[in-house]
Amino acid sequence: MTLSPDTMLDIHLSTICSQHRYDKDPRAAVDELIAAAGHRTDILAKVAGTWSGYHGFDEHTRTLAEALRGIPGAEQWVPVGQYRRGIPNNGATPLPPAPRLD
Repeated sequence: MTLSPDTMLDIHLSTICSQHRYDKDPRAAVDELIAAAGHRTDILAKVAGTWSGYHGFDEHTRTLAEALRGIPGAEQWVPVGQYRRGIPNNGATPLPPAPRLD
C-alpha cells in the first residue's frame, strides 16, 4: 500500500517541524516549510496549526509553535492539535468532543 502524495507531504512537513522544534530562531524552519509545501498551502496550514496546538504548551517548543501560528490558515487548526494533545495514550479514557472547524 502506498501513501498518497498529500499524506507524504503532511509527514514531510511534520518532520521539518520536529527537526526545528528547539530552534531559538524559527525563520529557517518557516522558510523550509513554505518551500517544501509549494502550492499546497492548505496542507501547510493544517500541519503548522496542528503542530502548534499540540506542542505550543512546552517552553522549549513554544518559539516555533508561535511562529507556525503566523502561517496563513494555521490558526484554525490549532484546536485540533490541542485536542490531540488531550487524547490519552492508552485509549482507555473516553475522548473529549472534537473541536469544530466551521
